[in-house]
Amino acid sequence: MELNKFKNRNISEDYITVQEDNYPKTSWDMFKQVMVRSVKGELFTGLKITFGIMYRALFKGEMATVQYPKEKLPIGPRYRAVHKLLRLLESGEERCIGCGLCEKICISNCIRMETRIDENSRKEVMQYTINMGRCIFCGYCAEVCPELAIVHGGRYENSSEQRAHFSLKEDILTSANGLGAQLEFDGYGSVSPDADKKIKKTPLSY
Repeated sequence: MELNKFKNRNISEDYITVQEDNYPKTSWDMFKQVMVRSVKGELFTGLKITFGIMYRALFKGEMATVQYPKEKLPIGPRYRAVHKLLRLLESGEERCIGCGLCEKICISNCIRMETRIDENSRKEVMQYTINMGRCIFCGYCAEVCPELAIVHGGRYENSSEQRAHFSLKEDILTSANGLGAQLEFDGYGSVSPDADKKIKKTPLSY
């Protein structure tokens, strides 16, 4: 390709300039164009649609607008909202083992974890905080967790007046009384399909 052809950005001859010939040049031409379009009914066609929607909303109850917060749209099952820390259904204990993988993989550097060794020589999670002001809800922490202890829940209303509320362990941890409403997710560490039968057995028979 020659240099002149390379500089020519109009590489195609099939371009059509819209309204190149009849584009109004003066104010009188603009006025005539508006009048012609109004007589043809283009303006009234749009008004007809608008008034039709307004009539159905006011007199037939066909309101298209969601009246938030009284009405809320359902969210998708894979929507990544505020995090939740889950418990074991069998014992009610916390699933988090304090491995720290979520803290290390967090690209926003917003997860902080404090652990200690308890009297049984096991690691115990003392504090688990997520700075929701920095979190981008990428889902890496939930992906890397080997015990499915941290997941994304469906609570997307997390506004607050204080940054300190974003977010303590007590806010996202499933309460001991709320195990019945805890949703389970497929993957390593999740409850097996025959968990009900296994609960009746001793832990050594798992």
